[in-house]
Amino acid sequence: MKTRLLLILFALCFSSSFAQKKLADKFFKNYGYSKAIELYEEAAAKGDSSMHVLTRLGDSYYNNSKTEESAKYYELAVQKYEDDLEAKYIYRYIQSLVSTKRYDEATAWAEKLKAKQEADEEMTAYINDDFDVYQLSPETDERLIVKLNNLSINSEFSDFGAYVYGDKLFWASARDKSTELYDWNLEPFLDIYQTSINRSGESVNYGSANKLASSKINTDYHEASIAITKDGNTMYFTRDNVTKKNRLDYTRDGTTHLKIYKAVKDENLWKDPVEVSFNQKESSTGHPALSPDNKQLFFASDREGGYGGTDLYVVDINEDGTYSEPRNLGPNINTAGRELFPSISQDSTLYYSSDGLLNFGLLDIYKSNYLKDSSAESQNLGEPYNSGYDDFAYIFDSETEEGYLASNREGGQGSDDIYGFNSYLCEQVISGTTRNSKTNEILPEVTVRLIDEEGKVLETITSDEEGKYSFTVLCNRKYTVAGSKQDYKEDQKVVETDDTNEKVNTADLNLIPLIDTDQIVINPIFFDFDKWNIRTDAEYELENIVDVMRAHPTMVIKIESHTDSRGSDRYNMKLSDRRAKSTRDYLLSRGIAEERIESAIGYGETQLLNECSNGVKCTKEQHQKNRRSYFYIVEK
Repeated sequence: MKTRLLLILFALCFSSSFAQKKLADKFFKNYGYSKAIELYEEAAAKGDSSMHVLTRLGDSYYNNSKTEESAKYYELAVQKYEDDLEAKYIYRYIQSLVSTKRYDEATAWAEKLKAKQEADEEMTAYINDDFDVYQLSPETDERLIVKLNNLSINSEFSDFGAYVYGDKLFWASARDKSTELYDWNLEPFLDIYQTSINRSGESVNYGSANKLASSKINTDYHEASIAITKDGNTMYFTRDNVTKKNRLDYTRDGTTHLKIYKAVKDENLWKDPVEVSFNQKESSTGHPALSPDNKQLFFASDREGGYGGTDLYVVDINEDGTYSEPRNLGPNINTAGRELFPSISQDSTLYYSSDGLLNFGLLDIYKSNYLKDSSAESQNLGEPYNSGYDDFAYIFDSETEEGYLASNREGGQGSDDIYGFNSYLCEQVISGTTRNSKTNEILPEVTVRLIDEEGKVLETITSDEEGKYSFTVLCNRKYTVAGSKQDYKEDQKVVETDDTNEKVNTADLNLIPLIDTDQIVINPIFFDFDKWNIRTDAEYELENIVDVMRAHPTMVIKIESHTDSRGSDRYNMKLSDRRAKSTRDYLLSRGIAEERIESAIGYGETQLLNECSNGVKCTKEQHQKNRRSYFYIVEK
């Protein structure tokens, strides 16, 4: 008998804890973090140290920017469930540790998370190779909007290496089907093409694709990747190593390497190209890029003495046209992998592609302040510039915020395609008015929260005397604005911003008053058929009663419960009375003093609101109107 009693008590305790977590989950889902914290902490105090409870407590505090508390619960979670925990919780733990200046612990956990990422390629990468706990946020402006467009000039074959000079766009393409195929990719050999750029307002249009107007540049083999001096009279480009008889020049092992050539313009025609002096027969040299002052030439090469497959180098261009000895750009640029396709913008930022760093996949595009600081670290440009495919040949005009890149990502027209992009700063406004939903009157001093798509509270403000509120937000985001005020039911609106700068999004908030004359008015409390236990959705509504009574500590109420006419009169009287008393018991379990509930009485079907009495055929909706509970205020 004693054992059976203990089992019953355990089952009741478990059932109560489970129901409490379900209620907490409902508040968490609706951004009611304060109430969720209260309920989760009660569950934790009763011994529930499950992963769900600990991470939800961590998230609830984290989303409210209370990092001391979030660190506490994330710490309990990682200590108990480290091997099974999602990476995002470990990363939020690291962020919480940094926020509370526990840098050594944050660094240690960052190393652990990095090791987990490297062991599981499917895991979201939160920690980069150059991760620094003092710089958790990337140095990028979140207001920046980037539009990426696949160009109309792309073909079914490889197109890459865009270069703009004046109103002309130059690039390399393998579209000439009349030439023989290159064994490596079974495409025609590359030639340099050009087209006109026509601008009309914000739109950019391109003319037809034509081979470079010079028989001196394109041959039967590869030509690609050009750079033109500011005066337009000198071109550097990459070509296969060919003999004077226009044949491929092979090394002893049967390899033909790349070389950089220089051509000078004479009466709008490019004269015979000549090799630059720093080419090497036993290694490749290519992808030339000029510094903004045209005094240095950067390039890629797999020559001996580098850090890996191909490295980036630079030579000085002397006044007499000769070149200095090549200098390797060093370990802050070069890796054991491949570094290719350097370019330099007008503001002297170096851009290049690499597969030797932790990245989105294959070749990624990076930038570095190398020209101003040779010890500067490189930074991955991130999406949308980079993808899970090869992303390379990036050029950028820092004055117009426009540029081009090449990629073999999905959705293109050929094996490699050129994408044009432009970027601009974009912000929008979310504003509105807070009102009493019943009277439509202005409701001042409403607390309004701005919540991001991850559930984090970004900002909290109070509406003014005219009920006005306003947030400045980012473009292309999804937000929730939530308004709350004592004795009112919270209202929420979802706002999705687009990419229109300075657009104003209106989101009026209409709060439902909970106190109406002599009642606390909430949504109907539903019970399962023929039952009187309080369901989770009913608990969620009853928390409004709890909040009002906590805010008014001298308030006394009475509870009335009513049924519809279905079933016998006597049975309905008993059922309604049980429901009234289970409602009372829930309020008592939430800390409301017993003397503050004068009575909890069921009236069965004795006080119907419509004609749906015994024997009258009515709809479900008509019957539902009679199933209700009232919370009368008997002492304010």
